[in-house]
Amino acid sequence: MMHELAFDYDLFVIGGGSGGVRAARIAAGEHGAKVALAEEDRMGGTCVIRGCVPKKLMVFASSYRGAMADAQSYGWQVQAGGFDWTVFRGKLDTELDRLEAAYRGGLKAAGVTVYNERATLADAHTVVLASGAQITAKHILIATGGRPSVPEAAAKAGVMTSNDIFKLDALPKSVLIVGGGFIACEFACILAGLGVEVTQFYRGEQILRGFDNEARTLVADQMRAHGIRLLTGTDVAQLQAIEGGMSVRATSGEERIYERVVYATGRVPNTDGLGLAELGVKLGPKGEVKVDGWSQTAVPSIYAVGDVTDRINLTPVAIREGHAFADTVFGATPRMADHDLVASVVFTQPELGTVGQTEEEARTRGPVEVYSTSFRPMQSAFAGRPEKVMMKLVVDSDSRKVLGCHIVAPNAGEMIQMAAIAVKMGATKEDFDRTVAVHPTMSEELVTMRKPVRKT
Repeated sequence: MMHELAFDYDLFVIGGGSGGVRAARIAAGEHGAKVALAEEDRMGGTCVIRGCVPKKLMVFASSYRGAMADAQSYGWQVQAGGFDWTVFRGKLDTELDRLEAAYRGGLKAAGVTVYNERATLADAHTVVLASGAQITAKHILIATGGRPSVPEAAAKAGVMTSNDIFKLDALPKSVLIVGGGFIACEFACILAGLGVEVTQFYRGEQILRGFDNEARTLVADQMRAHGIRLLTGTDVAQLQAIEGGMSVRATSGEERIYERVVYATGRVPNTDGLGLAELGVKLGPKGEVKVDGWSQTAVPSIYAVGDVTDRINLTPVAIREGHAFADTVFGATPRMADHDLVASVVFTQPELGTVGQTEEEARTRGPVEVYSTSFRPMQSAFAGRPEKVMMKLVVDSDSRKVLGCHIVAPNAGEMIQMAAIAVKMGATKEDFDRTVAVHPTMSEELVTMRKPVRKT
């Protein structure tokens, strides 16, 4: 590949998370571009270091108490002892170190030059490192991700964010989690499973806004059944740090002391101080970088992928965006990342897996049929637990296409991945019906629901 002599690099990537690393590796390793990447923190970004990976390992850890209780119901003579956070935390740190090293190794193998420092923009082709060095590039990719957003008063009072949970020296005896999104709900379930007394405030009517109403209602019911004190229509009125914890007065008038308070009230893109707006890059109300379908900004040489664009804030989406960018700009194979029918999962207990439209969304677009069933699965029923699961299909009444699939169940994430293939291919309800059930499983209900429970 011919390189532009006027520039130090063909591509300079700012941000070493999943999207930025994928773009750098593909541009350099597969397309022969001369690439550099700057990361001011640990390589791997939110997902690897303070998000998906450590969170999922904590989900696993928190599930064993219930698994051992089930084992007793199945005849095993087992008894859970106390959870040793320090043992788990040590292994977690080791695993994250391993993954970070793997990310760095992948960049090195692809021939990417890495700068372990902050980078900002001086002009459309020049980045400035924290050391003062200026580096030019034909193309610049912004992949700086996002960070937790905390109200100023709460931050001053000393509340924690999800980032801080992974760094705890010891688990608290009690915790208040403020927020109702997937991060708040996931950590409520995790900490409750690890033996922490959990209270959760959410100011809205129901948690997990934007997800299917029937599905999120079941998740909320199950969280309460697992001992989480979930209070909707409730927010923090006043916070005060005291010895040994934090005194909290709720909008309901209730006053309690919690050892820790965690705010999971949203995230914002990391664009502060990068110099983007000064160059003519358009930013949205939250500071998100505005891009077109090719991930290109208003400045032709500057692109952006991942959470910093606030499109679909999921790691696999950032990876797809980064890969499509590299193929388009350096691989002579132009393609856009596909943001339609992206499956996702909330790692509550039970999990909520979803792909496509919610029932509420689908109703606004035309007539639909809803097929839904909720039942006690075999494993928990035998163990005497009251847990319920749900399988749901939202079907277009005219085309018969499955518009949405929603699963609330253990391992819903594994199930929704497979269902997403069918939904993405445009499968109809009759295609699902023609599929022979795998028995006995929970997911067989997806292909055995004959009559709609609702028509609109």
